[in-house]
Amino acid sequence: MAATLLPVHLEDAPTDTFRRQLAALHEHAGSLATWLEPAPLGGTVPGDVSAVVVPDMSGVAYRRLADLQDLDVPILVVTSEFGTVSMWDWEIRDYLRRRSVQTVAPTSAEEFRDLCRALGLRERLRGARMLAYQDDLGAGMQPDIFKRFYWWEDECVADLEARFGLSVEHRSYRELAARAKAVPEDRVTDELRRIAATVPMPGLAPCAQRDAVRMYLALHDEVDETPDAVAVGVNCLNESASATTTPCLAFDLLYEERGLLWGCEADLTSMLTEIFVDKSLNSPVMMTNLYPFLMGQAALKHEGIPFFPEVPDHPENHVLVAHCGYFGEIPRTCAAEWACRPPVLEIIDENAHAIDARFPEGPTTLVKIASDLTTLTVCPAELTGYVQYEDSDCLNGGVLRVEDGFRFVESIPSHHTVLTTGDQVRRLQLVGEVLGLDVVRI
Repeated sequence: MAATLLPVHLEDAPTDTFRRQLAALHEHAGSLATWLEPAPLGGTVPGDVSAVVVPDMSGVAYRRLADLQDLDVPILVVTSEFGTVSMWDWEIRDYLRRRSVQTVAPTSAEEFRDLCRALGLRERLRGARMLAYQDDLGAGMQPDIFKRFYWWEDECVADLEARFGLSVEHRSYRELAARAKAVPEDRVTDELRRIAATVPMPGLAPCAQRDAVRMYLALHDEVDETPDAVAVGVNCLNESASATTTPCLAFDLLYEERGLLWGCEADLTSMLTEIFVDKSLNSPVMMTNLYPFLMGQAALKHEGIPFFPEVPDHPENHVLVAHCGYFGEIPRTCAAEWACRPPVLEIIDENAHAIDARFPEGPTTLVKIASDLTTLTVCPAELTGYVQYEDSDCLNGGVLRVEDGFRFVESIPSHHTVLTTGDQVRRLQLVGEVLGLDVVRI
């Protein structure tokens, strides 16, 4: 959904500078924005407006403070032809900020497009749905672990609706598995033939490949019947007895074909975080688990490994990341390497599968929305490499270096995190302003 932007002029009528700058902004935004006709500051703002845009600032702003204070939508100050704020407007922005008028100002054309995407996303989420497939929460495999998670609480579901207008529809995982089992064999064969050239499945038995495709086709049909769905989550580990497969390949295919986000273990907050990163920044996204070196045996025992990998210095500032035996759930187009392999964890069916994939090494950002659903935690990191442990639950894990490991373990909101490539802290801080989020850097 495109952002609906209202350009406002501070003077009584648009100036030539205003018109030239607005034309440049039309070019920069492209299809990401729908522009309303310019309006004078102080007029009525239509209810469908995502944000107002000030293409041309002047000293008039000092004398129109009350009108600016009355605006209850984000105010974008984009006053250079390059899609950025003009340096000459820093003084006005400071004046307004100190009088309780917050403005948002991009420093590049790409940041301006990020803002447009984020504003469009905010509108898209209103009335959208996340699907969560689950039956007996916390009662299946590893109940001592799974009974703890906030994303399964009614409070979390209610807060998603209240904060973002985003509803959660709970559906039966057992019924989904039954629907998958009932997919006709010829349809499974046709689908396997279609994906054979682009989906590597080394070592995966033919029956496991067919069950993976059955689950994908069942979810495909469910999403077809739910056009307002923006993400799908399955309680696949805790309730693994409900199905002979896992939804990993299905999540990949639905993302590649529809841009649909996913939630391992039906994690609603991870799904929402992925939506923010993917739809606002258009940046590679994945989901995984965190095992800080500082956690010692508590982390090592869970992954079934004898020791953490050697690092050059400051082991306390390092984190092992792994999920379901590998680095994490990564769509093919987001990965540097990718394969669908046999399962690793003992708690899932031997006929299941998992994704073995990698991000490129280098700057990486961890992102996760906190339980208040108003705080987005972000952490810049360096993906320094990968490590393999035979006969463990970590056949191919990643190693992250963070700035301060002690602060990290005190500040992370969950063992689940979302990763995106590059240092995206600034971009996340910017879009957080129009999404109504406080962005906290760890």
